[in-house]
Amino acid sequence: MNTKNQKVTEQLNSLLANYQIFYQNLRGLHWNIKGAQFFALHEKYESYYNEASEVVDEVAERILMLGGKPLHTFGDYVKHATLKEVSNVSDGQEGVKAVLENSLLLIGQFREILALASDNGDDATSALMSELIGTAEKRIWMLESFLA
Repeated sequence: MNTKNQKVTEQLNSLLANYQIFYQNLRGLHWNIKGAQFFALHEKYESYYNEASEVVDEVAERILMLGGKPLHTFGDYVKHATLKEVSNVSDGQEGVKAVLENSLLLIGQFREILALASDNGDDATSALMSELIGTAEKRIWMLESFLA
């Protein structure tokens, strides 16, 4: 693997670790939500974690395509993630705020990887990050609207 690909795969592995924590945060929020917003948020969290599961797979496969090895243990995810675990949140507003904070961290990471991949002429990684940015921007807008 060349040095350019190594830097991209390192960043993608960091993203993979964060996305696995994001996924698990969403599962916990889905399981633990209570109150008047239960039905709406229970369903929304499920759609978010299903989407996150697909992203995890795409990122891991991209790492493999670049000649890297994707992280694959929870120990590695916790060790490499900058995103914090969300634990025992059942309040709707608090849960949505957590998803928003996670999404803001992730979109920053997408943009960093996009810049690095673009500088390296890595069009496929750039395209993946561009797609993820668009999805995250919409999610952030919706979460902010919900909280307004």
